[in-house]
Amino acid sequence: MLEFTATADLSNPDIARKYDHKLLFDYPLRQFRADGYSKDVQTLQADLPSFDRALQAILLSQYRRKLFEKQGLFIKPVILFKSKTIKDSNVFQEEFTKQLKTLSVDTLERLKQHNTNTIIKKVFDYCTLNNISLDNLIEEIKVDFDEDKQISVNSKDESETKQIAINTLEDEDNPYRAIFAVDKLNEGWDVLNLFDIVRLYNIRDAKKSIPGKTTMQEAQLIGRGARYCPFQLDESQPLYRRKFDKDEANEMRICEELYYHASYNPRYIQELNTALIEIGIKPPKTVQRELNIKHSFAQTNFYKSGFIFKNEQKKYNREDIFSLNRSIIEHTHEVKLQTGIVKQKKAFEDEPISETKVETKNKEYQLLDFGERIIRKALNKLDFYRFNNLQKHLPNLQSIKEFINSENYLAKIKINVKGIKSEIENLTPQQKLDIAIDVLDSVSLTIGSDKVEFKGTKEFKPFMMKDIIKNKTLNFALDDDISDKETGRSMLNATETNYPLDLTSRDWYAQTDCFGTSEEKALIQYIDSIYENLRQLYDDIYLVRNERHFKIFTFDDGRPFEPDFVLFLFCKKENLICQYQIFIEPKGAHLILQDEWKQDFLLQIRKLAKIEQLWQGREYNIWGLPFFNKSIAEQDTKFKEAFHKFMD
Repeated sequence: MLEFTATADLSNPDIARKYDHKLLFDYPLRQFRADGYSKDVQTLQADLPSFDRALQAILLSQYRRKLFEKQGLFIKPVILFKSKTIKDSNVFQEEFTKQLKTLSVDTLERLKQHNTNTIIKKVFDYCTLNNISLDNLIEEIKVDFDEDKQISVNSKDESETKQIAINTLEDEDNPYRAIFAVDKLNEGWDVLNLFDIVRLYNIRDAKKSIPGKTTMQEAQLIGRGARYCPFQLDESQPLYRRKFDKDEANEMRICEELYYHASYNPRYIQELNTALIEIGIKPPKTVQRELNIKHSFAQTNFYKSGFIFKNEQKKYNREDIFSLNRSIIEHTHEVKLQTGIVKQKKAFEDEPISETKVETKNKEYQLLDFGERIIRKALNKLDFYRFNNLQKHLPNLQSIKEFINSENYLAKIKINVKGIKSEIENLTPQQKLDIAIDVLDSVSLTIGSDKVEFKGTKEFKPFMMKDIIKNKTLNFALDDDISDKETGRSMLNATETNYPLDLTSRDWYAQTDCFGTSEEKALIQYIDSIYENLRQLYDDIYLVRNERHFKIFTFDDGRPFEPDFVLFLFCKKENLICQYQIFIEPKGAHLILQDEWKQDFLLQIRKLAKIEQLWQGREYNIWGLPFFNKSIAEQDTKFKEAFHKFMD
């Protein structure tokens, strides 16, 4: 028996004692948020009437809807309007409906003037860029938020129909965009497409700046609303995790954010933030950093007209499969026949009174020994072996006859049968059929378990460096309990980092700074320490930080991978200019085993990657190195031995 709970307050000694000997895994909300499985939470304060604050939420909601539709996604953003009392909620809903019907361009223009530096400005900019007039926007709002798209869940005696409606808001046939509520939804309500909560009252219940009960309940409501709404822009992106923490300029960033709209009340917002930090849905501190291309690097011929090579993820159509996996063909299946042994014993006595003894023996068969007719009958009894399904896994298979008789498929499968000597020498047709069904059922599980849907191409194609590596605005959560303490901290500032380096004076480093982990900064320091040795062998050297600028894909299953750095080395050999492109991944000790597949891929690249040498007088080479980790002696040695091949 297992218990799953999101509400075990392990800081309470009584609760901690209860769970101490039962706890298998503790995955707190702050780690859930840090791993990207929740929306980011933003607050938007406005010293405006309730309806105007509600209208700002509507504008953001419509903006998200348009962004989702632009990507071909059906995701309907919804808004929760939260009142203090049922009476207040009913009054506001009536006012909301009335004012929407008379909504004017002047009202939107007034909001536009109030929001020259907030997220709302993006809505108006998007409308201007896409030729959406304010008149048209108003008509959309009136239709999308009219009375038929509103639902009130204030009382404790709501109908079953309403209960179903508010718990299926993500369904395509659910029309509701606006939910009006008091406390009805404080517990047990999760909706992934909730993106805005509008607080329609302006009270505080904190004492000595410590959040009170109401504020904590509001924080918990925000925590439920912050559940991530899954979407992908392409198949290489994670479906259930945030994608744009390191791409603040991406317009889809707002689709990973929950906005909490409140009256202008800085003290309340401070108390709410304290509550959100306490429950783990917000980090103690966030910081935005600008990571830009150095002017000196931007002026190089390499950046202006050079290439970075990367491969692609392709749908795996299994066209290269002409047989079953060798592990299936070479495996000997064990089957035990019933022996007919009978034992008799008295109750409460340990030893049997009598026993029928028989002699048992093993005999090895090949499946084809049972005959094609028996095997066909066994295949017909298992749905997996319908030919159209079998061809999904084995697309080059031409017929069931080939499947049975070819040594690439079933013909060589071995079975070790154990049973009474007289029986296994002369198996009956029924016994052969039962054995064949048993073995084929086992084989089907192995065939079906191969879920590879993609592969990374071995061909690495050239892409213009200037189109891939660009300036970026990055967002970091400075949460020492969760992330590497170096994350988000500048290498240029010796007061905030343990790995200071004046990158402005290192022309070989392509960007203005590094805000990465301790291992990533240690790698830069290592390159700096051997730079002069490299300079004796190479004419140009550039280390480029990959802050989600590009992905490469594993050859075996097409998993996306964003190597942290790419080192470019250029030298002249006779009449050739040689370019080495080297992928480097610093890795913390706690992640080396977990991410071992990345290291395996990096080490495959040199042997398997292919580049068509299209430019006369130039030679391109791609390498990957073992993980960089300075604290594990064995890993450090592996990396340096591989790296020093460039200095031999």
